[in-house]
Amino acid sequence: MKNATVTISYDEEKLSALRLYMEQKNLSVETELTQALENLYTKNVPSNVRDFIDLRGSQTKQSKSKKSKAERDAPPSDTAEEVCESAEI
Repeated sequence: MKNATVTISYDEEKLSALRLYMEQKNLSVETELTQALENLYTKNVPSNVRDFIDLRGSQTKQSKSKKSKAERDAPPSDTAEEVCESAEI
């Protein structure tokens, strides 16, 4: 799935202090916020909608992997130079 960026405003001094103390515990604000958003999503979005979104995401991944496999397995196409060389022979 494609990720979106969320921007919020927060007191600069508080954020600086938060980062300082979280770094001492080997934690990151971004990771904690991502987990909080995931919890909000789970709490507020109905399970059937979450299941549908998960299903769509897995289908997208499968189609992308099939496409890239097909591209890898496809024979290389003739380049313009190879075509010109074969025409001269």
